[in-house]
Formats: sequence, structure tokens, C-alpha cells
Amino acid sequence: MNVKDRFLKYVSYWTTSDDNHSTDGAVRIPSTDRQFELGRVLRDELNALGLKKVILTDHCYVYGLLPATTGCEDKKAIGFISHMDTSPDYDGEAVKPQIIPDYDGGDILLAGSGDYLKVSDFPSLATLKGRTLITTDGTTLLGADDKAGVAEIMTALEEIIASGQPHGDIWVGFTPDEEIGCGADLFDLDYFQAAFAYTLDGDYEGEIAYENFNAAGADFTIRGVNVHPGEAKDIMVNAALIACEIQSLLPHSETPSHTQGRQGFFHLTDIFGNVSSASLSYIVRDHDKQSFELRLDKLRALEIEMNRKYGKGTVTLRITDSYSNMLEVIEKHKYIVTIAEKAITKAGLTPLSRPIRGGTDGGRLSFMGLPCPNLGTGGYGFHGPYEHISVEGMETAVQIIREIVTITAET
Repeated sequence: MNVKDRFLKYVSYWTTSDDNHSTDGAVRIPSTDRQFELGRVLRDELNALGLKKVILTDHCYVYGLLPATTGCEDKKAIGFISHMDTSPDYDGEAVKPQIIPDYDGGDILLAGSGDYLKVSDFPSLATLKGRTLITTDGTTLLGADDKAGVAEIMTALEEIIASGQPHGDIWVGFTPDEEIGCGADLFDLDYFQAAFAYTLDGDYEGEIAYENFNAAGADFTIRGVNVHPGEAKDIMVNAALIACEIQSLLPHSETPSHTQGRQGFFHLTDIFGNVSSASLSYIVRDHDKQSFELRLDKLRALEIEMNRKYGKGTVTLRITDSYSNMLEVIEKHKYIVTIAEKAITKAGLTPLSRPIRGGTDGGRLSFMGLPCPNLGTGGYGFHGPYEHISVEGMETAVQIIREIVTITAET
């Protein structure tokens, strides 16, 4: 099966994860049982390809091993990893892809919503002129993040096997719940015996990324005092107003819509409240570790300031670490990046390395002992109705995987 047909097959499965996934205070993985549907499909396909040690775990992790060819048994075992879930930020059910052969380079009508995918919003569209483009119909996301990566890995495996390409051990892993930060939580590195790996979870084709944000979640809980407004003088403490005050004291310029590159931010994701109680939820991001810690200190200082102003116990802050910048690990294993750069060059592209403005399973896995930078899949506009990808971009990603396998087998 070619990569286009595989991708279209995989996006037909509804695998949206759920960020409200705790049960009685315990985190539940997978967060949605529907992810098992695709997991079972991938397990069966790996078995049909003849891989060994294929398993779908009780927590919806899929693993498989393509054993080394004769003469390559002593080569380093390599891994390729992608995630099966799609983002809960936008509807991922009943995806209806639009296939546009020989794309003309202009704005694209999304037939389901009547909206347009505009070149002015996504200038990279101009580089895809003449290709076969796959978009959403505007009513759902597409699921290229990360079913493109899954399709590319599976297609590369099939091509490697069919061609008799020499290779060392190749491990593959497909994870649940990456979009809600849990994809690496139960990844079994005792089972997945690769010396290093790559996640296929980036965007631009030819990308090799090995820097990501340091990340944390921050939740303010505010307890107010509610009395009749006619008798509220010096008694009422309005929790909703305190929530607004906390947000107003954070720098407006340090939000996602005002930052780029390695610039960090405070991102208010949820705000709820009334006079009696309120809450604020943030994600905090920064590539620089020192700047990241200063951001967390800023939030801690706000908790102290609000409690001094409105009374002890009025505001409670809970900070939860999410992940760290993989750069500090990958710098010790730069040969992995060199292999990918050589592979990308052999595929006819100039390697592109940009800091990831987010996280990836590879960041977590790197700190768990599996160095794991991130490769581009050829997709763009993730997590919403403007998501799009080209067939040619996916085919290039398949070629890069195969080149990595060849280089590793020759090393």
C-alpha cells in the first residue's frame, strides 16, 4: 500500500485523545478507548509484514521489530516512533479529506465549511504548487499530526522488506495520548531495544529538530467571599475579579500570538469563575532553562502577592512539570543528528533545524534514556481545520527514513 492510501485509511479512525482523562485522581492511558481501534489495525499490519515481537499493550502502545538482515546483526538498533492520537483542540471525528491533484498554488475552498485555506495565512502553500495536496473539508482537523508519521513509518517498513534493503534491527513504536503530554509515560524501553530513535512528528519536510520547550502547567485556584452586593463593603472578595487581576499582571507581549522562535510565553488556556470561586489554567513554555524558571517564579510571586493583598489562602498555585528541552541530551549524541542530516541531503533537501515550539514524545524519551530527535512529516497547519499535507512530502519522508536505515547499516 502506498503512503497516500495508508494515510487516508488511518485518518478515517477517530483517535482524539482527552485532556480530562483522570479517573478518581489517577491518570488513565489511553485517555480514550477509541485509540485502540487504530492500535489493532497497526498491530495486524505489522504482523502481516512479518515483524517480530509485535504487541498491542493494555495501555494502547504498539511495538514491533524488524530483525536485522544477514551481516547487519552487529549494527546499532534504530527506532522510529509516531503517535496515534489527534489533538483534542479540534474535532477529529468523521474526517473528510479533500484531495487536490496538481494544486494550482492558490487559495483552497474547504467545501464542508465554506471557509478558505489561504496562501496569505500559510505562505508555505506556494512551495506545494503542482503537488497532490490533501486538506480537510473545514469541519474537522485532518489528523496529519501524527497519522502522517504513522503512515510514513509503515510504508518505509514495507518498502524496506520488499526491496531486500540491508538493515540492522529496526524497532517501531506507536503511542497514544501524545497530544495531551502522556505519550511517553508508559513507553516500555525494556521492550523497545533501540540504541536511538526518531519521532516522525514534525512539519516541514527535511526538518531535523532536537530542541523543544521546557514546559509546565500552572493552575491558580481562587477562593472568594460572597455576600449580598448591597452589604459587601470590606467583606466581599470577588474571586472572578482576582482571576482577571492575575492575568492583567502577566506581560501581554509574552503570549503565543506575540512570540516566535525560541521566545517563551504564558498561555492562558482556561478561565472559570464567579464571586465565590475561580480558576486560571496556564501552560508555561521557554527554550532557555533559566528563563523558564524565572517564568515559574513570576507565577509564584503572584500567588504571594494576591494572598498578601486579599488574605492568606485566597489564592493557591499548583505547578506541574510537563517536559524539558531535549537539547541537553541530544548534544551528547550528535551523531544521531548527523545521520539524519546526511539522509535528508541524500533525499535532495537541505536539512532544516528549528526549535520546536511545543513538545514531542522524543523529548520525554530522550530524558528516559532513548536519544530521540524529531523528523518532519511534510504536514502543515496542525490541530485545526487548515491542516494540510502533500503526497510528495510524505513520500520524501519515507525516503528519508530509508536513507537513515541505510546510513546506519553502513556505519
